[in-house]
Amino acid sequence: MPDNLQRVAIIGGGYAGMAAAVTLAEKNVPATVYEAGATLGGRARRVDINGVTLDNGLHILIGAYRETLRLIAQVQPSPADALLRLPLDWHMHEHLHLRAPKLPAPLHLAAGLLSAKGASLRESWAAVRMMRALRSTRFQLPRDTTVSALLKTHAQGPVLTQHLWYPLCISALNTPPDQASAQLFLNVLRDGLNADRAGSDLLIARTDLSALFPEPAADYVRARGGEVLTSRRVTAVSPVAAGFRLTAGDDNRTFSHVICALPPHQVAAFLGDIPALSGMIATVQALTYQPISSVYLQFDGHVRLPSPMIGLANGVAHWLFDREAICGQRGLIGAVISAEGPHQDLTQEALGGRVHAELAAMFGPLPPFQWQRVISEKRATFSATPDLRRPTQQTPLENFWLAGDYTGSDYPATLEAAVRSGIACAHGILGDTAAL
Repeated sequence: MPDNLQRVAIIGGGYAGMAAAVTLAEKNVPATVYEAGATLGGRARRVDINGVTLDNGLHILIGAYRETLRLIAQVQPSPADALLRLPLDWHMHEHLHLRAPKLPAPLHLAAGLLSAKGASLRESWAAVRMMRALRSTRFQLPRDTTVSALLKTHAQGPVLTQHLWYPLCISALNTPPDQASAQLFLNVLRDGLNADRAGSDLLIARTDLSALFPEPAADYVRARGGEVLTSRRVTAVSPVAAGFRLTAGDDNRTFSHVICALPPHQVAAFLGDIPALSGMIATVQALTYQPISSVYLQFDGHVRLPSPMIGLANGVAHWLFDREAICGQRGLIGAVISAEGPHQDLTQEALGGRVHAELAAMFGPLPPFQWQRVISEKRATFSATPDLRRPTQQTPLENFWLAGDYTGSDYPATLEAAVRSGIACAHGILGDTAAL
């Protein structure tokens, strides 16, 4: 641990910031987390609508998200009850159903592809051959390209392209396949479908996303001498001789180290007055963004889908979530729409109506409708394009760090990328450079 380590400030109480705080707390290093909002979690947080606890975005995890799952297990009082774990069961309604048997990876995927309902044996063999070829190169490309180009190179057929690879790309990278980085996509395939059997499991939170990790993480940090301050917006950070002076309302404190865990679109405005960070800010400003819309439909009665999570094709909604099956919220259906598309031209009321109509057409008749709510994040993630330049966690300004899913990683903008970035910042501050 550095001799000059006095106290660490973390600006932002999302998954990245709280991962950093927990990692520091493990080593008995006190940190003060400043969160501008009333609720921890950032872009993965709890919202209360019409007396129902929801999330501002519908997120899933996969078994390969080992650091996120490790930290959840570390801070959660009942980690086994917090997540619904589903072995790989890829269900695109009326088009494709792929269920992986209980075999070691990568045999489970090969067997699942060859037995998939909706795809021809010829297409399935082409997919198996592609995965085998990618494995032989350790999922590394000599030159990055788009996901669409990659799939064409490996002669993937129309059914698996449209109902497996494209939806997987959009779900993982939140970027259309003709724009998305093939290398980032391969990194997800490497860890999610190839590394081990459990890596491909889907995990859906049975609780809200704030209660899943950020809030128990705050309890963990406080129990070890740290602070987690909500509704406390940092308005200025200034380098001084002793480190950094932070201003949050009437509160002015000096810290030896700072981790900035703000969303990227806020970073430039917040840090623009610090000359040493100008190059880093330019990298952040060059990022472009993709939206995510979450649609909630509440019915007065049971609505049961064929599976807790089911994909739709040729409609506006990409995935539907049976909230009653997942977490006991009777009559509540969640839908997610990832990346850019024609749905952005619709009003929120019209978008919710479209999803309602699709649900009724495929799974109706439905109980009486009560209410709907659409939550749209216009800059939910960065656009995960080929050869994208991302800022590193360690900035040119000594003892000043960046955390967030947009920082350097071999993962796209996921909860796992956010958590890993926070851990990397904490290890850097602790001097554990081998862990970076």
